[in-house]
Amino acid sequence: MEIGETKIADCYRCRPRRLHDERGYFFESYRHDLLAEETGHVFTPAQVNYSASRRHTLRGIHGVTIPPGQAKFVTCVRGALLDIVVDLRLGSPTFGVYDTTVLDAHEGTAVYVAEGLAHGFVALSDDSCVSYLCSTEFVPGTQFEIQPFDPDLALPWDLGLDGAPPRLSGKDAGAPTLAEAADRGLLATYEACRALYAGNRRGAV
Repeated sequence: MEIGETKIADCYRCRPRRLHDERGYFFESYRHDLLAEETGHVFTPAQVNYSASRRHTLRGIHGVTIPPGQAKFVTCVRGALLDIVVDLRLGSPTFGVYDTTVLDAHEGTAVYVAEGLAHGFVALSDDSCVSYLCSTEFVPGTQFEIQPFDPDLALPWDLGLDGAPPRLSGKDAGAPTLAEAADRGLLATYEACRALYAGNRRGAV
């Protein structure tokens, strides 16, 4: 597995090495030891989620408050999608920066999203299925949404919409802007996130 940095600190792109033969191919989708070695993040899945989406469905931008925080390992297991990660950590050197990755089930590329970062995607094909390995279980009241069309973020959804209107949930359509979320105290500080990452490393020793 090849693990590389993105434009956002603590977000990594993971590309598997596929082994081919006459039957098809095989690859490792996730390796706990390699991710920890290459990124310094100790990620142990506590819950696995799936979503299936019609083409032009837009899900996001979604985050989890700290505490408890939630890191994610996101991959597409059917179809394809345009994945976007945004740094929402107040005081981060990459605050407000986004990074895009096309996740395709055939290629098996995944994105590791550390706590404090937010995530969303637009489906590029019908019945696109996404797998989310999550570091914490779902805790009601800790999930939050950011307006995906916030002009201050200027996220490039058009790359996956081809001029079509997005399919949005009511919660996403009515989500607060980044500035409004900050005013409401939904965003974690960079220092709090770094302390959480360090604690995860100590807890794994």
